[in-house]
Amino acid sequence: MAPKKQQATSGTNTNTPDTTSEALPPLSPQEFRIYNRLAEHMDQFVSINLLPSSNHRSLINAVHPHPKQHNHFRLTWTQLQDACSTTGTSKRAAGLSPRQLIMTGLSFCSQLDFHHSIEEQHVFPVLAKKMPEFRRELALLTQHKRIHAGLEALEAYLMRCRAGEVELQRAEVKRLLDAFGEVLWAHLDDEVRALGAENMRRFWSVKEMGMLPM
Repeated sequence: MAPKKQQATSGTNTNTPDTTSEALPPLSPQEFRIYNRLAEHMDQFVSINLLPSSNHRSLINAVHPHPKQHNHFRLTWTQLQDACSTTGTSKRAAGLSPRQLIMTGLSFCSQLDFHHSIEEQHVFPVLAKKMPEFRRELALLTQHKRIHAGLEALEAYLMRCRAGEVELQRAEVKRLLDAFGEVLWAHLDDEVRALGAENMRRFWSVKEMGMLPM
């Protein structure tokens, strides 16, 4: 199950639309598609084999090629949680053997870490020029740091399990997942909301949207 969402505390949610702003005219269907493009890209993840390239735009497009990217992370996180629904060292739970659980978890850590590194190096700096929620000191980057700390702990444990240093304990995997689950799910939602059409139109022209690095 997904973690229960907590109400945002003061100073941590920068993605709520400014309700005091003057109402904007409705978008045409074409304008909506243009302004909503980044949100749709961000909500998808497709695993790829990276090729050596110095072209940042090509790399970013490879990481964000189709709609529903974040759904991949949500589904994998839920799959891992379901696989830990039985305690101890059960040989199989929710369709994943111990080895499958270890490898799925390590892949999840690697893919999410890579996804965040591309955002921080090539996407957020461009968006931050006009959008305060993508500036380094604010919520989305703070969420990245908290998620990364959780990923490091999970990855370290799973690598020890893979090496045979410790025996896999599903309860321990669940504990490590729970440590960053709420912030991960809130972050995935906040990021897509910030990139949605109604928010993007407040900062970017239709022409500028076609020049953004995704």
